[in-house]
Amino acid sequence: MISFIFYFLAAFAEIAGCFSFWACVRLGKTPLWIIPGTFSLLFFAWMLTKVNVDVAGRAYAIYGGIYILSSLIWLWAIEDTPPDKWDITGAAICLIGASIILFAPRS
Repeated sequence: MISFIFYFLAAFAEIAGCFSFWACVRLGKTPLWIIPGTFSLLFFAWMLTKVNVDVAGRAYAIYGGIYILSSLIWLWAIEDTPPDKWDITGAAICLIGASIILFAPRS
């Protein structure tokens, strides 16, 4: 489903954008990190408009589960910290909820 691509692009763009602020404030990086972070957050918002869902609130609810999974991938790939069993369990629960919202039969 093409919407999953948009959801994952949105998630990594949001995480990267927020991480730029984190890096500036918490890791002491230069404030110039905020510039690409801002563009990344704009890209995130644009990607969410591309998903194939009829109402924004439902799109955001589905996105929540994908965002959590993407955050754990970021944790492992970028911050070199593997998720523990509780991270994985929590993400699985959230993805089940997001799947119910996404695939529920609607009239």
